[in-house]
Amino acid sequence: MNNKLKYLLGTLVSLPLLPFLYVQGKSIREKVPKLPEAKEPKGFVNGNFDTTINILSIGESTIAGVGVDFHKNGFTGAVVNTLSTELKKNVNWRVYAKSGYTVAKICEKIIPKIEETTTDIIVVGMGANDAFTLNSPKKWGSDLEELITLLQNKFPGTPLFFTSMPPIKEFPAFTKLIKFVIGNLVEILGERLQAITKNKKNVFYNNEVISLEKWSKKHTLPNNNSKIYFSDGVHPSELTYNIWGKEMALFITSKIR
Repeated sequence: MNNKLKYLLGTLVSLPLLPFLYVQGKSIREKVPKLPEAKEPKGFVNGNFDTTINILSIGESTIAGVGVDFHKNGFTGAVVNTLSTELKKNVNWRVYAKSGYTVAKICEKIIPKIEETTTDIIVVGMGANDAFTLNSPKKWGSDLEELITLLQNKFPGTPLFFTSMPPIKEFPAFTKLIKFVIGNLVEILGERLQAITKNKKNVFYNNEVISLEKWSKKHTLPNNNSKIYFSDGVHPSELTYNIWGKEMALFITSKIR
């Protein structure tokens, strides 16, 4: 079944549920604590190596570090520290991200503000807000194409890496209804992202579906204990950022070595 048909069927099923989604979504927004974005969005990993690389991290609230105090303790911190060790290079890094932004907003508000003129690696983490706003796969696809074009024009030849899609079906703050509707939509958007990136040069998508049960087994953690994985029932905890960032860094190294 193609993405368009999946989306249309999902829309037909979801339409009668929209009033309930609205009420449940409003209740969740009132209950979930409003956490700030992480501080210090740039830094340097000094591994005492002879070579230094530059990395930009771009995206929505998870890339903005909501759920941790400083970016060095969040997703980007885990990515750059792991890359430094794996590649045996120092890393100069910077984050450009905003909580609540869709891909379209990133194109409009973030990309023009990027001060750097060169970089070696770009990491992009998106998907949750486009799913929450019920963006269609077609619109999501056109927005992604624009984002990729903007970044490739600004940084010719620089490899671009998209993170795995957010595991919305695992969010403990969400009701079963929201997990079903939004969780299925984010998977459809992930399939669209895969279709867009698979034939593009220097553009990669880590399409592994995040599973807390799998992570628990792999990293010997309490089985599927949502309290250790989430800071507020929606955003990752420091532990989750650390695991996610390390896994993303290993994905990056597998593509550039």
